[in-house]
Amino acid sequence: MPTLFSPTRQECMKRILYLLVFVMILQLADAQFSKTLFDTYDVYKFNGISSKRMKHAELMTHLEALKQSLGTLVTIKQIGSSAEGRSINLLTLGSGKTKIFLWSQMHGDEPTATMALLDILNYIALHKNSAEVKKILSETTLLMIPMLNPDGAERFQRRTSQGIDMNRDALRLQTPEARILKATRDTYNPEIGFNLHDQDPRYTVGENGTVAVISLLAPAFNVERSDNAVRLRAKKIASELTLVLNQFVKGHIAKYDDTFEPRAFGDNIQKWGTSTVLIESGGWKDDPEKMFIRKLNCVGLLSVFYSIATSAYEQTGTQPYENLPMNTKNLYDIIVEKVTLKFSDNRPSIVVDVAINKEEVKDSTGTYWKGRVVDLGDLSVFTAHEKINGEGKILDANDFELGDILKVDDVRKLLK
Repeated sequence: MPTLFSPTRQECMKRILYLLVFVMILQLADAQFSKTLFDTYDVYKFNGISSKRMKHAELMTHLEALKQSLGTLVTIKQIGSSAEGRSINLLTLGSGKTKIFLWSQMHGDEPTATMALLDILNYIALHKNSAEVKKILSETTLLMIPMLNPDGAERFQRRTSQGIDMNRDALRLQTPEARILKATRDTYNPEIGFNLHDQDPRYTVGENGTVAVISLLAPAFNVERSDNAVRLRAKKIASELTLVLNQFVKGHIAKYDDTFEPRAFGDNIQKWGTSTVLIESGGWKDDPEKMFIRKLNCVGLLSVFYSIATSAYEQTGTQPYENLPMNTKNLYDIIVEKVTLKFSDNRPSIVVDVAINKEEVKDSTGTYWKGRVVDLGDLSVFTAHEKINGEGKILDANDFELGDILKVDDVRKLLK
């Protein structure tokens, strides 16, 4: 029986209804914000980027230009130097209680999110008076390290100049870059973190052969892959990001393997109390420079910033993330199907599928693509960005041995 001060059942139902309506309004607002970000991207994207192979000096030039546009909205502080003496910088925007920490290009050849962070900065500069940006900057503090491994970026290589994979240096902290990342996290103790990477563009969504344009992970903090409040919040944020991206690339989002890696930063930062989401930028057909995937990173992150600022993500369950198919490597760049390989000796000809993966090569003449033969045989269970019908065509087996380097255009000419 209700007391004088306790709500009646009818009042409780009204409150629940009001809450549900409020949540629906927030979700609709979030969806509309995401759609607007996607549709108007070409208006606000940062136009100074000429190539994904951005080096440290170019990044610093871009940051200086953005600082002029952002004015007092941003502070840029050198927080240390790489092994070769290049500056590592922290950008701070906003004054809100919830701190969001983003670090990109821990691996020097994984630049997609670095480009997206420049887009985000440009968006904030152009829309600083919008309700969404004001909400983000009043409720959150954004902490960004746009290029954590500048020496690796200089060479466009995964590892640091000392030959260390920084994402396996979270315990020993041998590299100056790893020590900078750990010290920054410990100094600010952010509630939320985004670990920004690129993955092999040949990963697929489960076994269906669909390319994984983005793969997400709320890393485990122990071998048992337990959940606690920190990881559950990361899963909710990953779910929110899944819902955003599904508006534009539905069926192309996968979940990364959450086996605990005790040396990795993502797993340890989760363990240290920051709700961490790994974003792996994968592949997309005819997008070798990752410009479309850069756009998805920008739209996804800005949308999630707003959801965090409004607390809308708290109403999102973990299921959208939990239900994502696993990241699976089931894709080649090119498969030539059912082509006849003819041998120069007395061995009989055979009909095979030939898998070719493209490799980006940079030398004194510039950057270009070559193909490498990576598999021969029955490849009917695999898919490819491009399939070429080789039925009735004959290729010289000497030109198509495993490991052979060849020009992709030459393959097409031979099959005409």
